[in-house]
Amino acid sequence: MVTAAKSTKRQPRTKKADQQKVTTFAFPAMAEEHLDIPTLETWLWDAACAIRGAADAPKFKDFILPLVFFKRLSDVFDDEFLGQVAEFGDEEVAREVIKADHEDALKNNRKPIVRFFIPHEYRWSAVRHHASDGTLGQFVTDAMRDVAKHNPELLGVLDIKDYNERQSGQRTLDDDRLATLIEVVSRHRLGLKNAEPDILGRAYEYLLRKFAEGQGQSAGEFYTPKEVGWLMAHLLDPKPYTTVYDPTCGSAGLLIKARLLFEQKNPAQKSKAPKLYGQEMNPVTFAMAKMNMFLHDYTDSLFAIGDTFTKPGFAAEGAGLKRFDYVVANPMWNQKNYNDSYLKNRSCANR
Repeated sequence: MVTAAKSTKRQPRTKKADQQKVTTFAFPAMAEEHLDIPTLETWLWDAACAIRGAADAPKFKDFILPLVFFKRLSDVFDDEFLGQVAEFGDEEVAREVIKADHEDALKNNRKPIVRFFIPHEYRWSAVRHHASDGTLGQFVTDAMRDVAKHNPELLGVLDIKDYNERQSGQRTLDDDRLATLIEVVSRHRLGLKNAEPDILGRAYEYLLRKFAEGQGQSAGEFYTPKEVGWLMAHLLDPKPYTTVYDPTCGSAGLLIKARLLFEQKNPAQKSKAPKLYGQEMNPVTFAMAKMNMFLHDYTDSLFAIGDTFTKPGFAAEGAGLKRFDYVVANPMWNQKNYNDSYLKNRSCANR
């Protein structure tokens, strides 16, 4: 069930020459609506289908998933920004305080007062109201790359897709279709009061499943059926303060279900939940895993990118490889790149 306030009617997209310089944006109320799982799932799938219909939606997952994730980051930042405005009584003062605090936090390796810093010129409202005049794709790309630059945790996560990408001289996703996608994603807020991390995370996993259903065998690279994931989680049944590792983590579904199961069984002990570790060699799938973790608010999880056989990402404090309390994996079964001669010539042979 959705309880929604009236949404602000969006103004038609205009060409650049007709646009006026915007110095401030209207901030949404912190508690406009509360989204449940069916609403989120329907909405996200509508967004996926907005480009060219359900049949082709999986082909565009690499455009859609980062955009939904960016919307969440921006909406949460807006909520946190409003909190600072309430404290300081002035937008400009709050903006300067947040920016200075973020820079100091990066310098001194501490947590900032906002989860992720979104530059004023790249907030979601700026993306939504940018003209679809042939520069929208580049603007979205620049926005995501700049946000990743300001938030090192998002490097290799938010900045990997080029929304101005071309194939055979033609845009893969032209401005008109990108504008349509952005408008559907803008239909609901994804702020702190609108969607709890576990609800949003489950909706994200639903979207991954829908994409997997449309990609057939190749989907195994990033998605394990949820029934298998829950079975493996119950077999592990991780205990408090333990570690769980997936050397072929894909979009991290197996890891997340292990932690979700612990939290379901121990609702009062979430601070004791197992810490999650994963490694993935495909950069796009690695980004999906990291987004999945952020959306579930499992920010203490650690991930490495690279081939687990030849470049394992987690070393022990002294020497050798890190050991974990539990290991769960659903590796691709038909890999043919690891014969005996290959492994003997790699550094992993002596590990």
